[in-house]
Amino acid sequence: MNIPKKKTFQSLLEHSVTSFAARPALGFAGQDSLTYAEVGERVAQLRDLLLKKGIKKGDKVVLLSQNMPNWGVSYLAVTSMGAVVVPLLIDFTEEEIAKILEHSEAKGIIVSEKQAHKLRGGLPDRVKIALLMDRLTSLSIGNLELNGAVVEATDDPDLQTYIAPEEPSEDDLAAILYTSGTTGKPKGVMLTHKNILSNAVNTLRMQNVTPEDRLLSVLPLPHTYECTIGFIIPFMCGASVSYLEKLPTPAVLLPAMQMVKPTMILTVPLIIEKVYQNKVLPKLTGSAVMRTLTRQKHIRKLFHRLAIKKINKAFGGHLRFFGIGGAKLNEETEIFLRNAGFPYAIGYGLTETSPLVAGCGPQDTKLQSTGPVIPGQEMCILDPNPHTGEGEILTRGSNVMLGYYKEPGLTKEVFTKDGWFKTGDLGVIDKDGFLFIRGRLKNVIVSSTGENIYPEDIEAVINTQRHVLESLVYELKGKLVAKVHLNYEEIDKRYHELRNSAGKSYQDFKDSANHIYKQTQEKVRNHLEEIQRRVNKRLNRFSRLTMIEEQVEPFEKTPTKKIKRFLYYEKNKDRS
Repeated sequence: MNIPKKKTFQSLLEHSVTSFAARPALGFAGQDSLTYAEVGERVAQLRDLLLKKGIKKGDKVVLLSQNMPNWGVSYLAVTSMGAVVVPLLIDFTEEEIAKILEHSEAKGIIVSEKQAHKLRGGLPDRVKIALLMDRLTSLSIGNLELNGAVVEATDDPDLQTYIAPEEPSEDDLAAILYTSGTTGKPKGVMLTHKNILSNAVNTLRMQNVTPEDRLLSVLPLPHTYECTIGFIIPFMCGASVSYLEKLPTPAVLLPAMQMVKPTMILTVPLIIEKVYQNKVLPKLTGSAVMRTLTRQKHIRKLFHRLAIKKINKAFGGHLRFFGIGGAKLNEETEIFLRNAGFPYAIGYGLTETSPLVAGCGPQDTKLQSTGPVIPGQEMCILDPNPHTGEGEILTRGSNVMLGYYKEPGLTKEVFTKDGWFKTGDLGVIDKDGFLFIRGRLKNVIVSSTGENIYPEDIEAVINTQRHVLESLVYELKGKLVAKVHLNYEEIDKRYHELRNSAGKSYQDFKDSANHIYKQTQEKVRNHLEEIQRRVNKRLNRFSRLTMIEEQVEPFEKTPTKKIKRFLYYEKNKDRS
């Protein structure tokens, strides 16, 4: 395996620029990519500018931008000079960004034009330089007023003297990643050069990447999942990565797939689950004949393979790795992927572990497992239940964070005395060493008879129901209740047709609207009752739902698109 000599970003940059100089590296889908040599040139220019404006080793530089080639250029420029990169999700609010700028003690910021408005409240006095990310090609980016803060231009006469960057060491801090968890308070996760790059190298030991590989990036780069596996690993191996210029809606994503013809993609379960539920399942269950045929295992597998051929073609036709992470994959969807021979792989990890803890290649997957611990790292279960083997997942290795920035007490809480990191997730490891996730420790509900109930498992069953977009299971007065957010698209269409109808008086319109509303409410109630019946048939006795409630508005989510459970738990305390 051709990898950098040292686990630092300076070593990575030198290795890749030298080894793959003429190969395409980073670009937008459908456009010419920057070569590795060109990336190296841009990094050197940006690094010089940062140095001349006073950014030095250990200083924090914030990145605030949607995915683009210059995001990677900026990341490498900051880290290769020994400064600390602070990548922010674009979902963060102006208030959150302002707090992070203060908390991180950032001395620089590189922001995209689309996100610059979030800085209109001004920048802290300690910020020495602000740059527009979009126009790093020539670094002549003009001046942009941000309530007194100025985005610097390169024609500054003070920027003529060359300043050599300090070489970072493997144990130096490379990144601070601010997370907004489902329990509330954001935390700054401190990762070293060795944390991130050792995880990249260890991941490559179970899934190879070559210069011929093409990745289409659809997840936000500030996530460690996308950054380490979707950016750093390809860059280490000479592969090319393409980005979207707009949000990854089907209208944008599908044409991009045909242009890039990716060999590798990283996604979250929701994407492939909705493809299965909305495109595949209706065709397999749409008639009595199809339902009868698909009860036969060999015929069902044949239909699955035919369906996946169409999906693979829509994805560009060259996929050899379809990575899934961030949440548990629904079992029914996974069975479909296995039957069809689709090259999917599931991984498990956290921001604090850079990120991957467990995983495997497509050829080694096991149903509903995230795979074994990746090579070079350790994993165990804390105080496993003697009957089920379940317990909190612990991990240890060079990939595990230094700690939480300015939070020594919180850092101490998540480490054991002998250096194991407590993930907060419950799981079980089988005799083959494969990990099975049960849920978050803090989310477990203990039944009146002592059984552990995992809301995530019940939600996975609910979310397989047609027209269900998302759900949340919680305890209310000792009973299990689910909130369900439905797909209201069809309802909206009916109202749209009514509004556009011609020749009706206002009263006719009003009467019709009231009638439709009453019908709709009744259908929703009936639909929720039917969902509850179908779901309970698939659950064990102590996990069955007492009631399902409609969640009219989408659930409030963290920037990583996880439901803010704590908000709904707090609301339901008042009802208990």
